[in-house]
Amino acid sequence: MSHSPLPLPRRRFLALGGIAAGAAVLAAEPASATSTASDSRVTLPGYVFTLGVASGDPTSDGVVLWTRLAPDPLALDGLGGMPDRPVLVRWEMAEDENFRRVVRRGVERATADWGYSVHVEVHGLRPDRVYWYRFRIADQVSPVGRTRTAPRPGTALQSLSFAFASCQAYTDGHFTAFEHMAREDLDLVVHLGDYIYEGGGAGSIGRAHCPAVETFSLTDYRIRYAQYKLDPSLQAAHAAGPWVVAPDDHDVENNWAGDHSQPDTEPDQDPAVFRLRRAAAYQAYYENLPLRASSMPQGPEMQVYRRLQFGDLLQLDVLDTRRFRDRQLTDASLRWDPRRQMLGAEQEAWLLAGLAASTARWNVLGNQIFAMEADHTAGPAERYGMDTWDGYAAARQRLFDGVAERNVENFLVVTGDAHRSVAADLKLDFSDPGSRTIGTEFLGTSISSGGNGTDHDSLGVTWLAENPHMKFHNSQRGYQVCHLGRDEMRTDYRVVPFVNAPGAPVSTRASVHVQSGRPGVAHVSA
Repeated sequence: MSHSPLPLPRRRFLALGGIAAGAAVLAAEPASATSTASDSRVTLPGYVFTLGVASGDPTSDGVVLWTRLAPDPLALDGLGGMPDRPVLVRWEMAEDENFRRVVRRGVERATADWGYSVHVEVHGLRPDRVYWYRFRIADQVSPVGRTRTAPRPGTALQSLSFAFASCQAYTDGHFTAFEHMAREDLDLVVHLGDYIYEGGGAGSIGRAHCPAVETFSLTDYRIRYAQYKLDPSLQAAHAAGPWVVAPDDHDVENNWAGDHSQPDTEPDQDPAVFRLRRAAAYQAYYENLPLRASSMPQGPEMQVYRRLQFGDLLQLDVLDTRRFRDRQLTDASLRWDPRRQMLGAEQEAWLLAGLAASTARWNVLGNQIFAMEADHTAGPAERYGMDTWDGYAAARQRLFDGVAERNVENFLVVTGDAHRSVAADLKLDFSDPGSRTIGTEFLGTSISSGGNGTDHDSLGVTWLAENPHMKFHNSQRGYQVCHLGRDEMRTDYRVVPFVNAPGAPVSTRASVHVQSGRPGVAHVSA
């Protein structure tokens, strides 16, 4: 950030494939300062930090640090090859990457109950500051991660940059986009769901799912997460900076809604049975991501929606668009039923109250499924997807009316899920192109889901023709970078030409600009 009291060095990219080698070098350092007699006697079956490190949910005085111990990540019991007893994990945080200025250190207890995951909530740090962190057990040391605290709320900022991404099907493609993201100069990464896919497919590029069946049990989900997190590109992106994460459907099951399994499940799953599956999925999600204790699941419940603030420039409201929604419709004529919920009454009220009270220049929703209207059919007929906000049109209208009534300024929505990119004006009445625009939505493509993709496809042609509020479309793979300034924000759509093999380059397909105080897309530069 240009506003930082500490000059931001050019991001040092963590060498892909060299994580274990780097850890071996660190392990050669004297461990006496951070080890005790109790942890020096630990006998481990192998290197335990195979899944890397991560940080997340930054505040102005702290951040969450994460790792998960797994010397045998794909062990059939889902416990990563760890011995069946608690293990003390030491951590430290420094102002320099050589750890000469350590500012915080401590010990956490990793247990089998939570998959030997470690979540450290560090406090007492300086605002808007770069830090480095690592973990240690006996003579083993983790890779080094880099993170950053948020600027203090209300602090005047000139700029801030964050990436957002979603949908990384392991079987569909390589995570090359994350390799490039790790090199970006970012303050934050927002991940909007489908971190894993629950199916048992093998794909066609040599990246078959493990286990080779659909995930249902906690053991299944733990193994699946371990497989994904072994990917060096994903590890590099996590180690490069803090993440804010929220699950979508495939993190549990495709198209689930509330207490109901996906609509095409045969026979329809008993809600009580589905809640057991969701409990397993939620626990594995928490175990594998840098989330605070406030998001620790209680059975089938987990606190997903939350608010983060970054100086006076950004208020980020992370939504939960799965847990509180009504069942997906089979009759599209009911999508305007005013009783239907997407966010649930409590989350909807929390969101609108927070937007009304916001003093940030830009108000951004981290949203899992697109909010804009999207007619899928050419000509006078209309067809809408029932899993998106289009299937909950009355709930969307309540939200948009609430935004308009509260005069929320610079309202932006960043979204994943659809495996394609769109920039669109958000209208109070999508049937009237002249209706008031209340904000802008940036739909982001997938990291790998859907395979290579193309620059433009037939659905994109239809969408642009039938939905005049859409201003840009692309169906390649990649991620998005949002650059927030005081007078303008710009979203760069970063794409890779292929994912069926490693090594793809990255380029900016288009940059979409929004001017402060003027809702909607100002212009698109290709």
